[in-house]
Amino acid sequence: MRILLLADIHSNWAALSAIREEFDACMVLGDIVDYGCNPVPCVDWTHAHATAAVRGNHDHAVAQRVTPRGGRGFRRLAAETRPLNWELIDSYRTKFLARLPLTLSLTLDDKRFFLVHGSPRDPLDEYLPVEAEAWRARLEGIEADFICVGHTHVPMDLEVDGKRVINPGSVGQPRDGDPRASYAIIDNGEVSFHRAEYDINAAVEQMRTVGLAEWAVELNEAVLRSGGRLTREDMDRVGIAWGETVGGLDEDYFD
Repeated sequence: MRILLLADIHSNWAALSAIREEFDACMVLGDIVDYGCNPVPCVDWTHAHATAAVRGNHDHAVAQRVTPRGGRGFRRLAAETRPLNWELIDSYRTKFLARLPLTLSLTLDDKRFFLVHGSPRDPLDEYLPVEAEAWRARLEGIEADFICVGHTHVPMDLEVDGKRVINPGSVGQPRDGDPRASYAIIDNGEVSFHRAEYDINAAVEQMRTVGLAEWAVELNEAVLRSGGRLTREDMDRVGIAWGETVGGLDEDYFD
């Protein structure tokens, strides 16, 4: 069985539509919406194609009209794009996001899967480093062969006491320095990571088409083109005081 793992699509239809893998099952690990400005086809694709999906902190924020956690620059960017997501997503799609479970366990191809956006302890908000010890305490009581997560926007494959913790990275807003859409495939138990080039210009143009503030368009574009590796110059240009970099797993990332 060929299983497609996706996470952190973030309303970036240009990125999602560039992934053209054949699959027998698809798991979406949260954050379908927010940051980007083309949420409707992303929600509809998930509804149509996902075998299983869980709710991310930004799905929760859009559906429940609350503020998610995140680094300062990303918080401000999400606060600017979220009203547009509210405006573009109708009540049917909002209910779809609101009804996504926080965690989900299922068995496919004789393999046990546990799906969560953040961590089992804090499904929406917890960021954990790529360290077995940090994950070991969170996985107590979780009976699964694969724990599939999102949230950090950084690919990860970590073995913890015989369990595989897999993060496919972000489809719509990678933060590992590679701007291409990131995803993973589990094929007969074997994990592989993949990237797909997409038209970043199209994603940026969509932001302007729906009327996103120009500073937010510029910041979003810088995030997308750098693979999340923003510089002080990027921050200064849009008037946000911040550290030398954002989007990596530095201290400020966990604010």
